[in-house]
Amino acid sequence: MSETSGARPLRPGVFRFVAAPETWPQTTETQSRRETSLPNRPTSAVAARTIAAFAVAATVLAGGAKASPAPTVAHFTLANGLEVVVVPDRRAPVVTHMIWYKVGAADEPPGKSGIAHFLEHLMFKGTAKNPAGRFTQVVARIGGRENAFTGQDYTSYYQRVSREHLNTLMEFESDRMTGLALTDAAVVPELKVVLEEYNQRVANNPRARLVEQIDAALYLNHPYGKPVIGWRHEIEKLTREDALAFYRRFYAPNNAVLVVAGDVGADEVKAMAEVTYGKLAPVADIGPRHRPQEPPQVADRHVTFADPRVEQPSLQRSYLVPSAMTAKPGESEALDVLAFILGHGGTSRLHQTLVVDRKLAVATSGWYNSAALDATRLILYASPKPGVTLHRLERAIDALIHDIVANGITAQEVERAKNRLIADAIYAQDNQATMARWYGAALATGSTVEAVLGWPDRIRAVTTDAVQAAAKTWLDKRRSATGYLIRGPSQREDKRS
Repeated sequence: MSETSGARPLRPGVFRFVAAPETWPQTTETQSRRETSLPNRPTSAVAARTIAAFAVAATVLAGGAKASPAPTVAHFTLANGLEVVVVPDRRAPVVTHMIWYKVGAADEPPGKSGIAHFLEHLMFKGTAKNPAGRFTQVVARIGGRENAFTGQDYTSYYQRVSREHLNTLMEFESDRMTGLALTDAAVVPELKVVLEEYNQRVANNPRARLVEQIDAALYLNHPYGKPVIGWRHEIEKLTREDALAFYRRFYAPNNAVLVVAGDVGADEVKAMAEVTYGKLAPVADIGPRHRPQEPPQVADRHVTFADPRVEQPSLQRSYLVPSAMTAKPGESEALDVLAFILGHGGTSRLHQTLVVDRKLAVATSGWYNSAALDATRLILYASPKPGVTLHRLERAIDALIHDIVANGITAQEVERAKNRLIADAIYAQDNQATMARWYGAALATGSTVEAVLGWPDRIRAVTTDAVQAAAKTWLDKRRSATGYLIRGPSQREDKRS
């Protein structure tokens, strides 16, 4: 699967996950289709918000909230460079095992878009020791669940099984970390599968097509402007040699993070990891992750996607903003709070202004994708009431943003947002897979366990002035790309403001 940009963030500090409208496509993460028994697999939006929430929860509880004590998270590194995180969860005799590679779509060679996601598919084609299908069959036979997903900054493979089978997972996963065996007989049919996935998730989904165009317009130079799943004309030309070159360069213990959450202790995990992953040799030439960066943004951009299948017009605006990794101290957290105030729930500014007061929209949302190595997005979404043009809706959003920049937000709004962020986190702690995903995505995007656990305190420290400063600095329309989704070319609207 590929993570996609219409969805919520996975953030290194916390994975705040405010859901986008249910009809909006999840387009920053691409998940594979081989799920054995995860009916509600985490999309990038769902996982993002849940993860953020759990991140808060862990620290909130550790900080003395009157709930169950937070687990003691262990973090260590094997001699070959593999990072390991262990999150004890003794509520049920099950474990979630995730391996995260610090490579994603933004790390692809020019002209090879989609290779990270294609390799994710090919990782299920077997090794000399374990032929294609055996790993999946074993997971299914022992009643487990498995899948994989690709994002801009990482690729992850995960399973959930009863605790006594953890060592089996490590044996299989460590085997394919360096032992993947590919033939043209396996690669060519899988490329057709990926192209069909593109057809289903993007080509036949008008909203996904719009998001694809918004990202391409927003990022003038950075590879985040490419779709995770890739551009179709480049996917079509991917080969076995391309996949093996990418695999041999990036798939290694010293470019990976192992996360185990569940009914297991750090000493147990370390012992198993040493005899499975620990025997693998590191790769010497992975190198730092340097990507082309964005130039100063001096003009707002507009795109329109028209399709006869569109049932409900909508508008999405993406602002280019700092991620948790690129922001100044406190700036990312202020953007978290700002995005919550703008677009989360019935008390948000967007909902109250556009839906309740002015009756221009039937749905609104807003979110901030903070988990990224480089500059990221703060996204606003709205769908108009019948008879309201997207141009009119956009003018109303512009007026709302201008009011916040000029007059600020209230202390009550800030406190409510901070309290809700922390409360949501506490409720999110019940999902074991969320724990594993939270830490894995954090470390894979350059953060640390300590930074993640410190996020709630940083949220508590956000002030009203900091939120207004973030709005003034980053909600500049010249730093944005706005997309219209409309039904049919004949309804194209004049978007000039």
